[in-house]
This record gives sequence, structure tokens and C-alpha cells, in this order.
Amino acid sequence: MIKDLITVKPETSLEEAIEILRKNSIRHLPVVKEEKFFGLVTEGDIRKALFSPFLKELTVSDIMIKNPITITPETSLEEAAILIYSYKIGGLPVLKDKKLVGIITVTDILFAFIEIMGILKSSSRIDLAIEKGMKNFEKAVNLIKKAGGEIISVSMGGELKEKKKIYYFRLMKCDPDRIAKELEKNGFNVLSIIK
Repeated sequence: MIKDLITVKPETSLEEAIEILRKNSIRHLPVVKEEKFFGLVTEGDIRKALFSPFLKELTVSDIMIKNPITITPETSLEEAAILIYSYKIGGLPVLKDKKLVGIITVTDILFAFIEIMGILKSSSRIDLAIEKGMKNFEKAVNLIKKAGGEIISVSMGGELKEKKKIYYFRLMKCDPDRIAKELEKNGFNVLSIIK
């Protein structure tokens, strides 16, 4: 979550809020006064208000979401992602004892996913079709490790007709050809190798 927050007060003018969003390249403005969380203003809320004939008189409190969906610091990343997806929102204020301590956005969750998957690290990838069952998966993992592969992450794709699932093994940069040969020698179907 983002802890170093840019906030506005309920009486902040809409024009000032627009300038704060532009200047800081952000899309969410928590509304706080005397450390109390009042609501949330999003770029979308402001866009809707731009056509109001009373634009110059409007304040943040006139358009803010007064009871936005919030989470706590203890909420898991998965739960936060599900809430954002389910409610089709761009971010969630994080409250502890009704006090704003952060905000988590779609971008933060995407970054965490990329970090967990090791996508930006220098890596290799081996895609395998593995027969369903934990024993087959564990056997593949053990063979990869035995052949010198260090697994960063594993993700699953679709299923093949012959009751096999596709697994994508992201490995620390290595010689994936050697590992693939070991897997094939033990009956695994290597679909592709990315060096």
C-alpha cells in the first residue's frame, strides 16, 4: 500500500482537487480532516462533476464517496484484489481504528503480482504439460531442482485434452535446455523453453 498519502480536506475546492490530481499524477484523493477519514474522491468523480454549472462553488465534500469500501492493514493482497475486481474500483483506502494509514490501488496490486511472479527479474522459463495430480507436479519440481534449476514462481494455464495441465515454471537465469532434457527423459512433455 501507499503510506505517504496526498490528502484533501472536505472544504477543498473541486478546482484545487483537480490541480492536486494533475500535479501529482494520481487518481485517488482521500478526504481527511484532523486525522479523521471522511471519504474518497476519484478522478472519475471529478470528471462527472466537471459539467456542473456550479463547478466553481463545488467542494470535495459535495462529490466525495462518503462510505467507500475500505480495508485494514491486515487484509490480504488477495482479498484486496477481489474487492477491487468485484466492485470495479481503482483503489481502497486502508484504515486502522478508523484512521487512514494508506491506500492500495490496482497499480500496487499489479506491481505485487509482477514482483511475486519474478517477471522483471532476469530469468528463464520452462512450460510443461503435467498429468493431473500432486505427485506428478512434485516430481517435476524435484527434477527441476535436481538439474540445478532455482524456481522463482509457478503459474498454471489451461488444460490439454489428455488430462494434463499446463504449468509455467519461471527459473532464475540458467540453462533451461539441460533441465528440459532431464524432464523429457523422465516422461514430461516440455511445451516450450524461454531462455
